[in-house]
Amino acid sequence: MSSVLFFIAAIGVLAGAIGVVVLRNPIYCVLALVVHLVALAVLFLLLRAEFVAAIQVVIYAGAVMVLYVFVVAYVGGEAENIGARLRSAGPTGAALRRAGAILAAALLVELLIALLGTGLSAINRHGAAYTPGPQAYGTPAYIGKLLLTRFLLAFEIASFLLLIAAVGGVVLAGRSTGAVRDSDQAPGDGPPPESPSEPMGVPAITGSMAEGVGGSA
Repeated sequence: MSSVLFFIAAIGVLAGAIGVVVLRNPIYCVLALVVHLVALAVLFLLLRAEFVAAIQVVIYAGAVMVLYVFVVAYVGGEAENIGARLRSAGPTGAALRRAGAILAAALLVELLIALLGTGLSAINRHGAAYTPGPQAYGTPAYIGKLLLTRFLLAFEIASFLLLIAAVGGVVLAGRSTGAVRDSDQAPGDGPPPESPSEPMGVPAITGSMAEGVGGSA
Protein backbone atom coordinates (compact mmCIF):
# COMPACT_ATOMS: atom_id res chain seq x y z
CA MET A 1 0.00 0.00 0.00
CA SER A 2 2.80 2.41 0.83
CA SER A 3 4.42 1.78 -2.57
CA VAL A 4 1.17 2.61 -4.40
CA LEU A 5 0.70 5.74 -2.30
CA PHE A 6 4.30 6.75 -3.02
CA PHE A 7 3.82 6.52 -6.79
CA ILE A 8 0.53 8.45 -6.62
CA ALA A 9 2.15 11.21 -4.53
CA ALA A 10 5.19 11.29 -6.83
CA ILE A 11 2.96 11.74 -9.88
CA GLY A 12 1.13 14.55 -8.05
CA VAL A 13 4.43 16.25 -7.19
CA LEU A 14 5.68 16.11 -10.79
CA ALA A 15 2.32 17.11 -12.30
CA GLY A 16 1.95 20.07 -9.92
CA ALA A 17 5.48 21.31 -10.60
CA ILE A 18 5.01 21.04 -14.37
CA GLY A 19 1.65 22.79 -14.12
CA VAL A 20 3.22 25.76 -12.30
CA VAL A 21 5.62 26.26 -15.21
CA VAL A 22 3.35 25.38 -18.14
CA LEU A 23 0.02 26.97 -17.22
CA ARG A 24 -0.46 30.59 -18.31
CA ASN A 25 -3.25 31.61 -15.94
CA PRO A 26 -1.74 32.75 -12.59
CA ILE A 27 -4.67 31.34 -10.61
CA TYR A 28 -4.21 27.93 -12.20
CA CYS A 29 -0.48 28.13 -11.45
CA VAL A 30 -1.25 28.70 -7.78
CA LEU A 31 -3.69 25.78 -7.73
CA ALA A 32 -1.06 23.55 -9.37
CA LEU A 33 1.39 24.63 -6.67
CA VAL A 34 -1.16 23.65 -4.01
CA VAL A 35 -1.39 20.16 -5.56
CA HIS A 36 2.40 19.97 -5.56
CA LEU A 37 2.66 20.92 -1.87
CA VAL A 38 -0.08 18.52 -0.76
CA ALA A 39 1.62 15.68 -2.64
CA LEU A 40 4.88 16.59 -0.89
CA ALA A 41 3.07 16.36 2.44
CA VAL A 42 2.03 12.81 1.56
CA LEU A 43 5.67 11.94 0.85
CA PHE A 44 6.64 13.37 4.24
CA LEU A 45 4.01 11.16 5.87
CA LEU A 46 5.53 8.14 4.17
CA LEU A 47 8.87 9.16 5.72
CA ARG A 48 7.18 9.25 9.17
CA ALA A 49 7.72 13.01 9.38
CA GLU A 50 4.22 13.87 10.59
CA PHE A 51 5.12 17.30 11.91
CA VAL A 52 6.75 18.35 8.63
CA ALA A 53 3.70 17.10 6.70
CA ALA A 54 1.34 19.09 8.92
CA ILE A 55 3.43 22.26 8.53
CA GLN A 56 3.55 21.67 4.77
CA VAL A 57 -0.26 21.63 4.58
CA VAL A 58 -1.13 24.26 7.18
CA ILE A 59 1.49 26.89 6.33
CA TYR A 60 2.48 26.38 2.71
CA ALA A 61 -0.60 24.84 1.11
CA GLY A 62 -2.83 26.95 3.36
CA ALA A 63 -1.62 30.36 4.49
CA VAL A 64 1.10 31.00 1.90
CA MET A 65 -1.11 29.92 -1.00
CA VAL A 66 -3.92 32.18 0.20
CA LEU A 67 -1.40 35.02 0.24
CA TYR A 68 -0.37 34.15 -3.33
CA VAL A 69 -4.01 34.17 -4.44
CA PHE A 70 -4.56 37.61 -2.90
CA VAL A 71 -1.39 38.95 -4.55
CA VAL A 72 -2.40 37.59 -7.94
CA ALA A 73 -5.92 38.98 -7.57
CA TYR A 74 -4.61 42.37 -6.39
CA VAL A 75 -1.87 42.79 -8.97
CA GLY A 76 -4.00 41.31 -11.74
CA GLY A 77 -2.97 39.68 -15.00
CA GLU A 78 -2.05 41.52 -18.12
CA ALA A 79 -3.25 40.77 -21.63
CA GLU A 80 0.32 40.26 -22.80
CA ASN A 81 2.17 37.36 -21.22
CA ILE A 82 5.76 37.40 -20.02
CA GLY A 83 7.10 35.71 -23.14
CA ALA A 84 5.53 38.29 -25.43
CA ARG A 85 6.86 41.13 -23.30
CA LEU A 86 10.38 39.67 -23.40
CA ARG A 87 10.20 39.27 -27.18
CA SER A 88 9.08 42.87 -27.57
CA ALA A 89 11.81 44.19 -25.24
CA GLY A 90 14.54 43.85 -27.87
CA PRO A 91 18.12 43.08 -26.80
CA THR A 92 17.25 43.27 -23.10
CA GLY A 93 14.53 40.66 -23.48
CA ALA A 94 16.82 38.37 -25.47
CA ALA A 95 19.51 38.65 -22.76
CA LEU A 96 16.96 37.83 -20.05
CA ARG A 97 15.76 34.79 -21.98
CA ARG A 98 19.32 33.52 -22.40
CA ALA A 99 20.04 34.08 -18.71
CA GLY A 100 16.86 32.19 -17.79
CA ALA A 101 17.82 29.27 -20.05
CA ILE A 102 21.31 29.12 -18.51
CA LEU A 103 19.90 29.19 -14.97
CA ALA A 104 17.38 26.46 -15.80
CA ALA A 105 20.12 24.30 -17.32
CA ALA A 106 22.31 24.77 -14.23
CA LEU A 107 19.45 23.76 -11.92
CA LEU A 108 18.74 20.71 -14.09
CA VAL A 109 22.38 19.62 -13.92
CA GLU A 110 22.40 20.07 -10.14
CA LEU A 111 19.24 18.01 -9.73
CA LEU A 112 20.58 15.25 -11.98
CA ILE A 113 23.83 15.11 -10.00
CA ALA A 114 21.89 14.90 -6.74
CA LEU A 115 19.60 12.15 -8.07
CA LEU A 116 22.34 10.08 -9.67
CA GLY A 117 24.74 10.55 -6.77
CA THR A 118 22.42 9.78 -3.87
CA GLY A 119 19.11 8.45 -5.14
CA LEU A 120 20.39 5.53 -7.22
CA SER A 121 22.83 4.42 -4.53
CA ALA A 122 20.01 4.16 -1.98
CA ILE A 123 17.69 1.97 -4.05
CA ASN A 124 18.75 -1.30 -2.46
CA ARG A 125 18.84 0.11 1.07
CA HIS A 126 16.09 0.21 3.66
CA GLY A 127 16.98 3.62 5.13
CA ALA A 128 17.37 4.57 8.76
CA ALA A 129 15.45 2.68 11.38
CA TYR A 130 12.42 4.35 12.94
CA THR A 131 13.07 5.32 16.54
CA PRO A 132 10.10 6.97 18.32
CA GLY A 133 10.76 9.69 20.84
CA PRO A 134 11.03 13.48 21.25
CA GLN A 135 14.31 13.59 19.30
CA ALA A 136 13.12 11.32 16.46
CA TYR A 137 13.25 12.33 12.81
CA GLY A 138 10.50 14.78 11.89
CA THR A 139 9.63 15.92 15.40
CA PRO A 140 9.63 19.65 16.33
CA ALA A 141 12.69 19.24 18.56
CA TYR A 142 14.67 17.49 15.85
CA ILE A 143 13.75 20.08 13.19
CA GLY A 144 14.49 23.02 15.51
CA LYS A 145 17.88 21.58 16.37
CA LEU A 146 18.77 21.23 12.69
CA LEU A 147 17.55 24.73 11.78
CA LEU A 148 19.55 26.38 14.58
CA THR A 149 22.75 24.35 14.19
CA ARG A 150 23.45 22.60 10.90
CA PHE A 151 21.21 24.59 8.55
CA LEU A 152 21.31 27.98 10.28
CA LEU A 153 22.80 29.84 7.28
CA ALA A 154 20.30 28.35 4.81
CA PHE A 155 17.44 29.13 7.21
CA GLU A 156 18.45 32.80 7.49
CA ILE A 157 18.95 33.13 3.72
CA ALA A 158 15.47 31.70 3.14
CA SER A 159 13.98 34.22 5.58
CA PHE A 160 15.65 37.11 3.70
CA LEU A 161 14.36 35.74 0.39
CA LEU A 162 10.81 35.64 1.76
CA LEU A 163 11.17 39.22 3.00
CA ILE A 164 12.42 40.37 -0.42
CA ALA A 165 9.52 38.57 -2.11
CA ALA A 166 7.01 40.28 0.20
CA VAL A 167 8.50 43.73 -0.47
CA GLY A 168 8.56 43.01 -4.21
CA GLY A 169 4.89 42.04 -4.14
CA VAL A 170 4.00 45.33 -2.44
CA VAL A 171 6.02 47.31 -5.01
CA LEU A 172 4.40 45.49 -7.93
CA ALA A 173 0.95 46.05 -6.47
CA GLY A 174 1.68 49.78 -6.03
CA ARG A 175 2.82 50.10 -9.65
CA SER A 176 -0.17 48.17 -10.92
CA THR A 177 -2.69 50.40 -9.13
CA GLY A 178 -0.76 53.64 -9.80
CA ALA A 179 -0.12 54.35 -6.14
CA VAL A 180 2.73 56.86 -6.54
CA ARG A 181 3.68 59.37 -3.87
CA ASP A 182 4.01 63.09 -4.60
CA SER A 183 7.75 62.91 -3.94
CA ASP A 184 8.16 60.24 -6.64
CA GLN A 185 7.05 62.60 -9.43
CA ALA A 186 9.56 64.38 -11.58
CA PRO A 187 9.84 68.20 -11.29
CA GLY A 188 8.26 68.77 -14.71
CA ASP A 189 5.30 66.48 -14.22
CA GLY A 190 3.07 69.24 -12.86
CA PRO A 191 0.89 69.18 -9.73
CA PRO A 192 -0.47 65.84 -8.52
CA PRO A 193 -4.05 64.98 -9.46
CA GLU A 194 -6.78 65.88 -7.03
CA SER A 195 -8.05 63.20 -4.71
CA PRO A 196 -11.53 61.90 -5.59
CA SER A 197 -12.60 62.46 -1.98
CA GLU A 198 -12.01 66.22 -2.18
CA PRO A 199 -15.09 68.31 -3.06
CA MET A 200 -15.10 69.53 -6.67
CA GLY A 201 -16.71 72.78 -7.81
CA VAL A 202 -17.59 74.19 -4.38
CA PRO A 203 -18.54 77.91 -4.65
CA ALA A 204 -16.50 80.53 -2.82
CA ILE A 205 -19.42 81.49 -0.50
CA THR A 206 -21.25 78.61 1.09
CA GLY A 207 -23.75 78.26 3.89
CA SER A 208 -23.13 77.04 7.40
CA MET A 209 -24.98 75.19 10.14
CA ALA A 210 -25.85 78.52 11.72
CA GLU A 211 -28.13 79.37 8.80
CA GLY A 212 -30.08 76.17 9.31
CA VAL A 213 -31.02 77.17 12.88
CA GLY A 214 -31.79 80.81 12.11
CA GLY A 215 -28.38 82.36 12.78
CA SER A 216 -26.32 84.48 10.43
CA ALA A 217 -23.25 83.32 8.55
